[in-house]
Amino acid sequence: MAFSGKYELETHENFEPFMKAIGLPDDLIQKGKDIKSVSEIVQNGNSFKVTVTTGNKVLVNEFTVGQEAELETITGEKIKTVVTMEGNKLKVSLKGIESVTEVSADKIINTMTLGGIVYKRISKRV
Repeated sequence: MAFSGKYELETHENFEPFMKAIGLPDDLIQKGKDIKSVSEIVQNGNSFKVTVTTGNKVLVNEFTVGQEAELETITGEKIKTVVTMEGNKLKVSLKGIESVTEVSADKIINTMTLGGIVYKRISKRV
């Protein structure tokens, strides 16, 4: 299934507890909880470019499945890691955070788990 497309955040669960757990300051958590983000994914075979725009913050990550890449986290930290693909799911570990992104019909679902906290983002194709 192709990931390419533009997606707008529809719902997210456990935003505040997750952001606190990763060390985001309270003022940024309060600002970010109601901002709708837009993700644009360009997939070319196993190569991906993911651009996430939240308010005036733009996060761009490029990677090829199965190859080491340097990815920027929500907190701005850059971490070397390897993204894997299993079926229609992209999986990556970033500093103890397990992230799974999958395409389901016209939605993209991103689930991030840190310890016992699960942060789920559902975005619809626009």
